[in-house]
Amino acid sequence: MKLEIAKAVLLEGLQKVQNVVSLRSTLPILSNVLISADKKSITLTTTDLEVTMRCTVDATVQKVGATTLPARRLASIVRELPDGVVELDVDDKDVASITCGSSFFKIVGLSSDEFPPIPKPEGKHAYTLDQGAFREMLRKTAYAASSDETRYVLNGVLLSFKAAKLTIVATDGRRLALVEQEVDFPAEAQKDYILPTKPVNELMHVLKDEGELKIHASESQLLFEFDATMLATKLIDGTYPNYRQVIPSSSEERVTIERESLLTALRRVSLVTTDKSNATKLTFAKNKLTITMSTPDVGEARETIPVKYAGKEISVAFNPEYMIDPLKNLTNDEIALELTDELSPGVLKTDIPFLYVLMPMRVG
Repeated sequence: MKLEIAKAVLLEGLQKVQNVVSLRSTLPILSNVLISADKKSITLTTTDLEVTMRCTVDATVQKVGATTLPARRLASIVRELPDGVVELDVDDKDVASITCGSSFFKIVGLSSDEFPPIPKPEGKHAYTLDQGAFREMLRKTAYAASSDETRYVLNGVLLSFKAAKLTIVATDGRRLALVEQEVDFPAEAQKDYILPTKPVNELMHVLKDEGELKIHASESQLLFEFDATMLATKLIDGTYPNYRQVIPSSSEERVTIERESLLTALRRVSLVTTDKSNATKLTFAKNKLTITMSTPDVGEARETIPVKYAGKEISVAFNPEYMIDPLKNLTNDEIALELTDELSPGVLKTDIPFLYVLMPMRVG
């Protein structure tokens, strides 16, 4: 295999696929990127056997072929090369010579025959969405997914294609984020899929602001196609809990708050929290919200911000990090917080089809 490719193009392709590579793989081939060259382009592929990422970039190919090279090492080398054209020449023993300007490297690779099979679009269901819209939906929910491996079914986000809508949900049992959008798909394609956290993070990283995204679905796999790029992932096997039953059907009080003001105040107050003591108290009185935090061995903090509120005085304690997460991922100027009492869940809503349910903390 022999080719020439612009450094910037090669680096962008490697950066797209290298995050899939596991740092603790027991199989050497899984640390490598598969490089396949045809007449006018090269395809870069990485996999950890659960997630596979592939992208195609333009190149001038003198001799077609395929090899695998250590993904992270190759990306590090290409990143440090001078700007210009990179020459890649691979011999029949999978040793690659890399030349760019006055720089020269030789890297030992492994045969492409050892690389695992690459998933193909399969299954009878396919969905078409806008890349930017789908990325935003993931961004507004993914932070609420559980990282507790004993609750494996919650270690990802639910994609629910039902009633001409895509609903994305994430929960860790203490909070729940939900966002919806209308999507066209046939009635027989109504289905739920649990997408693991790793491919969720990859999609948020590589999807663009606009452009078409096609999702091919089978019972055990989702395959995403966009911009000469493919990401395939195994799904989490299991039944997602009934998330609708944890969303309060009504509330007694509703407060409208400027999002940025609340976010700033919570960030300041959280500076005196500790891992063991982080219950932050929110007290709502007429047109005023007071946020207080007191930690015996650190100190205390208090912030007061104006709000639109005329109801009864109400106090409730939340984990400040759990409140900060949705606020920093939303773009709305204002949010509404619905409350009943200090023991009932709070519900954060916006003028888009988004809601966030947060369980209160007990304060001694």
